[in-house]
Amino acid sequence: MTDKIIPPIAPPEEKKDTSELPAIGRYRQLATRWRAVMAVLTAAASLLAINQIFALGFFIDYTMLDGRYLYLITGLMLSMVFITFPSNKNNLTFVPWYDKVIIGLVAVIFSYFAFNAERIILDAWEYAAPLEGIVLALITWVIILEAGRRAGGWPIFFIVLVLSLYPTYADKMPAVVAGIGMPIHDVAIFHVLGEESVFGVALNSFAMLVFGFILFGVSLQYTGGGPFFINLAFALLGHMRGGPAKVAIFSSGLMGSMSGGPITNVLTTGPLSIPAMQRVGFSRGYAAGVEACASTGGVLMPPIMGATAFVMASFLGVSYVTIAVAAIVPSVLYFFGLFVQIDAYAARNDLRGLPKPELPKLGAVFKEGWYFIAVFVILTVMLVYMQREATAPFIATAALLIINQFTSHRMDLKKFMLMVAATGRLMAELAGILAAIGLIVGALAVTGMAGTLANDLVYLAGDNTLVLLIMGAITSFVLGIGMTVTAAYIFLAIVLAPALINAGLDPLAAHMFIMYWGMLSFITPPVALAAFAAASVAQVSAMRAGWEAMRLGAIIYFIPFFFVFNPALLLQGDISEAVLLISTALLGVALLSAGLQGYLIGFGRLGEGRIGLFGRGLVCVSGLTLAAPSGGMLGYSQAMLLSISAVLLIGGMGIAIMQRRQQSAAAN
Repeated sequence: MTDKIIPPIAPPEEKKDTSELPAIGRYRQLATRWRAVMAVLTAAASLLAINQIFALGFFIDYTMLDGRYLYLITGLMLSMVFITFPSNKNNLTFVPWYDKVIIGLVAVIFSYFAFNAERIILDAWEYAAPLEGIVLALITWVIILEAGRRAGGWPIFFIVLVLSLYPTYADKMPAVVAGIGMPIHDVAIFHVLGEESVFGVALNSFAMLVFGFILFGVSLQYTGGGPFFINLAFALLGHMRGGPAKVAIFSSGLMGSMSGGPITNVLTTGPLSIPAMQRVGFSRGYAAGVEACASTGGVLMPPIMGATAFVMASFLGVSYVTIAVAAIVPSVLYFFGLFVQIDAYAARNDLRGLPKPELPKLGAVFKEGWYFIAVFVILTVMLVYMQREATAPFIATAALLIINQFTSHRMDLKKFMLMVAATGRLMAELAGILAAIGLIVGALAVTGMAGTLANDLVYLAGDNTLVLLIMGAITSFVLGIGMTVTAAYIFLAIVLAPALINAGLDPLAAHMFIMYWGMLSFITPPVALAAFAAASVAQVSAMRAGWEAMRLGAIIYFIPFFFVFNPALLLQGDISEAVLLISTALLGVALLSAGLQGYLIGFGRLGEGRIGLFGRGLVCVSGLTLAAPSGGMLGYSQAMLLSISAVLLIGGMGIAIMQRRQQSAAAN
């Protein structure tokens, strides 16, 4: 181990240029000319988005139709999918001839659609397209399926294939899932030339809102934002009890909010945080679990929250700020639970922090990276006070890049091209997945199945809302396996959210519920993708990392039920009620964390052996009872919940005291 735990503040691109290394993972290793093509396509897409979002009119007062803009920018990004992602492991280092053919087809087809954008709308091609429109729509459908497979994997491909074809066989299905049947050519033009399928809410939100935040997130990382936040976390928390694990929570939470991807986040911060955790005594499995939970929770953390928050805002017809504000309390409860568990575990096992001389100085960290905080302030002010959700990230990105040029870490052309390449890869990945998921949305819309499924779920649950929530949680979890958070959310927002809302739940709470449960598959075995990624960094069994992550993140399995029971936890309604519920929830989370780790701060160990486990279980239930919101759907008063929690807590602590006396008597 070197004297320094982490590298000095420096942008990640100052390391060895990995673009010259052999291809690994899911991205294709590109030759110089293909990297140049990607740079040109990324720049073109970015300029197109800036022109449309800022209404610049190409500086010649030419206003482009939104439909034409969507065709052009989607064509650019689909082309990038077939450059970036290989069809199989045999073409990881080159672009084969058939990908060049597909790229050419994409260019021709989407240019044709863009040229005819006005005719497509005025002549309603969505319902009656000319022959060439039908043929091109069918080809586009196939291309989007393949783009979804490359960007999202086989699970997305098979789900999208079956459901996008659903209108062609919906009338032949059993009555409970039957829908309106359509010939395949009508389905194709609805998917590609309509406004409710491929170019519906998902891709529209991406092109009009999420695009700028992708630029901002990548710019933060490639101007040194990642190392800055990691260094800041080490300077603030590295010396504390269990310090490196607390650093992982802080840094991974911030990085996850920027990247919006749990796995990407694990692979970014994990190589620094996991070895530091191991050094002070955390086991490999526990360290991997901490990193997986922290990275996954970052997706839920304002101000950015990845792409999902913007899609949710579009579904609900509210501002992004409304979603971000609602996410504050649940994310605080989750990260507070992680923090308390780590502190309890460190206290129980006497794990100290890192020596202060090895840690970066707080003053030096701020001196080197103060402008990252300044840019975050600019972004927050523009989002919250000025309500400029679409333009805020572009202005924040411009400010960041300009300020960066006057620091010791200013970006040269080589670094800038690396940033452009990373931006292009992320754009391609999201666009490929969202275009494919749009096919599902369109299929359910055109057959009327979205409403039918919602009504069927309500019917199966009867009048029991809790049963409906449990069914929804299981459905969300299963669909979250192997899919991105955004992809799973979009599907669930169409199928499941209406059922929850029809049952009388608050719409915002219902949508937040399915987003949380769709995300939980990242830390829950058997397919805990974030935990498995952390396990590869920690060099430990994937399942061990998964179970540790599941235990550490236990509170997140209950938080969605809490805010559905009483939306005051989403800061909806009366502020005084929200303050009371948040206070009891924090205390309850602390007790639950103590029970899970076997150590109550201020009291000590909570017992050993089977009897000790029973006592710890009482403390866990005490915490859950106290954290559960009074009033609302649950119906119990705060006094009753406090009384039950106190009785259970006294019982758990009593067992621990009894064991201590027995051990003391045996020792004497």
